[in-house]
Amino acid sequence: MYAVIMAGGGGTRLWPLSAPERPKPFLPLLGERTLLQLTADRLRAGPELRLGPSDIAVVTDRRYAALVREQLPGVLVLEEPTGRNTAAAVALATVAIERPADEVMLVLPADQTIEREDVFRATLAAAARGLAARGAFGIASPLVTLGIEVSRPATEYGYLIPDLRAGAEVDGLMAYPLERFQEKPSVSVASELQRRPGVAWNAGIFLWRRGAIRAALEQFAPDVLGAIAAGHASATLEAAYRTVRSTSIDYAVMEPAAAAGQVVMGAMDVGWSDLGSWTILLEALGVAASGRVVQPGESADAGPDDLIVERIDGRLALAAGPRGILGPSPSALLVGARPARSIVEALLERVAQQETRP
Repeated sequence: MYAVIMAGGGGTRLWPLSAPERPKPFLPLLGERTLLQLTADRLRAGPELRLGPSDIAVVTDRRYAALVREQLPGVLVLEEPTGRNTAAAVALATVAIERPADEVMLVLPADQTIEREDVFRATLAAAARGLAARGAFGIASPLVTLGIEVSRPATEYGYLIPDLRAGAEVDGLMAYPLERFQEKPSVSVASELQRRPGVAWNAGIFLWRRGAIRAALEQFAPDVLGAIAAGHASATLEAAYRTVRSTSIDYAVMEPAAAAGQVVMGAMDVGWSDLGSWTILLEALGVAASGRVVQPGESADAGPDDLIVERIDGRLALAAGPRGILGPSPSALLVGARPARSIVEALLERVAQQETRP
């Protein structure tokens, strides 16, 4: 097995902490290690996966290639000329990394956190061994996605709808044929999905044989695969990327593959989070508060127990309420965070120190 980490994205829900020059995966949000570094550390730790230095690759926009090499020295870095979403990233990894067609490829984002890391690795190993490598439910070469136990009616995640009637335990992992994907829902639909047994969040974690994902790309997204394969072979990847449509691997491949009966879901409960908003990040830091981004030109009022994160002359700054917010650049309003000011200050200091490194 080998792992492909997808590192990119704007992290707009964490503005102004994240920035186009340094998105969320490259920030030390929870400690001294960045989310990208923690992702690689998590895969390498423990005996479950046994991934060596040559078994981890990172796909990233060329703007961030130097950051990847600085934070993860020695890993293979696949540089995209420009971001074209995850279908293009997976296609590039499929054609550019020379591994056997029957070897299992793990694909996962760089900006997630996991509480029970040993259980996470054991789940990945079981999914690779019992589902992706051997096949399951009569599918010889399934595309495997791992679903996260739903704990609230989230509208910021997609959902996985399994066929519970056909579920089985495979190598200690509960698995199901996947009926369909559900795009990010409304509040009412999310509440309904939370009550439905077996439904899971789509974490964007996939396992498949290299040959299986290549065949699926050829079947469902031949334009994406064809352009990138030709560009890679002829060293004209930049020109090829200008022709590639920007689409996710979920929309381009996984949704039609599920409809065709080619996708299997493994259920996973490992304390997962994508730190996708200020409120979730504050919770992970032990701060009982909520937060949101105040967009440029939008007005908001901070109360006496609130904090404001903003950039002044390009540098992160922290202020306290009461005061109004109305500025030319994004700010973050952290409601009720003032009692934990020292924790927020430490977060900003970690990020600021990294930004000023040569």
